Amino acid sequence: MMLSKNKPLPSDSDQNRIFIIGYGDIGRRVAKLYLADGVTVTGLARSSNSIKLMVDDKVVPVAADLDDENSLSGLSFTAARVLYFAPPPSVGRADPRMKNFLTCLDEDNLPRKIIYISTSGVYGDQSGQWVTENTPPKPGADRSFRRLDAETQLQRFGHEQNVETVILRVGGIYGPGRLPEQRIRKAIPVLKPELAPKTNRIHADDLANICVAAEKYGRDGEVYNVSDGCDSNMTEYFFQVARHLGLAEPPTIEWDEAEATLSKGMLSYLRESRRMDNSKMLKELHVTLKYPQLLSGLTGIMTSSIPNKDNT
Repeated sequence: MMLSKNKPLPSDSDQNRIFIIGYGDIGRRVAKLYLADGVTVTGLARSSNSIKLMVDDKVVPVAADLDDENSLSGLSFTAARVLYFAPPPSVGRADPRMKNFLTCLDEDNLPRKIIYISTSGVYGDQSGQWVTENTPPKPGADRSFRRLDAETQLQRFGHEQNVETVILRVGGIYGPGRLPEQRIRKAIPVLKPELAPKTNRIHADDLANICVAAEKYGRDGEVYNVSDGCDSNMTEYFFQVARHLGLAEPPTIEWDEAEATLSKGMLSYLRESRRMDNSKMLKELHVTLKYPQLLSGLTGIMTSSIPNKDNT
């Protein structure tokens, strides 16, 4: 059943429902974990495809647009635990979508807890050093400024309105449909291993479990680094994916050739190097990773029947 976006959602008798903002790949994985436990899940998205997926998955669907504050009017988030997966817009250094979401909430419409899925990019370039949650953010790319802005908005709101907030700073996500297969098939070059930046990964299944754990165990106002904790670099990642797919490893190049041939987007990733300490996540969220190593994660992926998109 499609709900009108201008009417309150039905409230659960136990006032303990889950509300997912942004029903993409990870949102869908998280929803299935809750549904398997008999928890009522509501999802908010604007695309007809996402709405259809929610109907198919037995998630209560809500059609609304975070870019349109008016479309959020009348929606009830009271007592819900919200998992916010929606990305910021693709331009600028602020996140007006988070602003619109928070604006639609008032003292009679407050969630119990909001978990925001951010990015490790807010740490910027750390010259390959290990970063903890106490490492001051220093975003370099606009996309990371947008995420940090959303974090700041949410933390301020939570403090002012006495709503619990938890922020997950997530490394690169890999999994079914999330491997750079086409890039490898096209033999697009990568930096020589000794030049490649340190990167951080997390399998999509592990991330979904971590999101649920953050909702259950995450402490109010805390930030958690999310990665498998492995010490690796971007070129090693491409090499391992290529071997897993039975493909030739991509050619390697020097920095000067990379700057002349690679896309601006890829170069922005290559200019940032950091290693994320995930010990706080493992301890406080009581997480046991299913795929603590890239090789085990790749072994578990059935890629032959799933189209892959490039994810660095």
